[in-house]
Amino acid sequence: MTRHPTDHPQFYLTAPAPCPYLDGRQERKVFTHLIGHHAPALNDVLTQGGFRRSQNIAYRPACENCRACVSVRVRVADFEWTKSFKRQWKRCEDIVGARLPPSPSAEQYDLFKDYLYSRHENGGMTEMSILDYAMMVEDTHVETMVIEYRRRGPDTFLTGAGEGPLLGVALTDQLADGLSMVYSYYTPDSAGAGLGTYMILDHIERARRMNLPYVYLGYWVDGSPKMAYKARFRPQEHLGPDGWSEIDARTSAM
Repeated sequence: MTRHPTDHPQFYLTAPAPCPYLDGRQERKVFTHLIGHHAPALNDVLTQGGFRRSQNIAYRPACENCRACVSVRVRVADFEWTKSFKRQWKRCEDIVGARLPPSPSAEQYDLFKDYLYSRHENGGMTEMSILDYAMMVEDTHVETMVIEYRRRGPDTFLTGAGEGPLLGVALTDQLADGLSMVYSYYTPDSAGAGLGTYMILDHIERARRMNLPYVYLGYWVDGSPKMAYKARFRPQEHLGPDGWSEIDARTSAM
């Protein structure tokens, strides 16, 4: 069995492949393994350095002639509750997010497939089997969780969980300085209207209650309509050559 060092991680570079966000471009990634008892601390450091997690791999773009992917995190303490956000929060007041261990289920997988075929029909993740999905959720050595979103039920005040059909799921890492939204998906029909926005707002509120300063949203990609929504959550910080700095989304190129 191959063993990977955990005290001094080794980094690898992928071969060029078509970019999933910008047509006509090639992407490369640098990655390392997140395994062993050092994995949570390493995940903290790498996330703060612009890496993202997928199962037990941490990766970040390493494209030769493109810097369109920018790591984004929201400053929780100063978050601006716009009128639009307040309306969406009110609209979803009957939805409850229950924090659960990172355990997959058939119900999650069914919703996952519905979401992909509705939103990302040509993406590579549509080929994932239920086993692939299970590995995505539970194959990890870091501190992570699944948050399931359902309608509020008569016993919610006792259980803390909603009832009825599953509406949304967030796979989220807990870091020393924040929550990192690894992957989220939700019902593609009218019942899920605005639910993606609500799930981010819910994470910002969770981080606030946990006294965590940031919510990491992954990459904003300059020129990709799929990623434009991330600009709405501010104040936010972008990771650049000189570290993290606040970006004014109202006056930036976003």
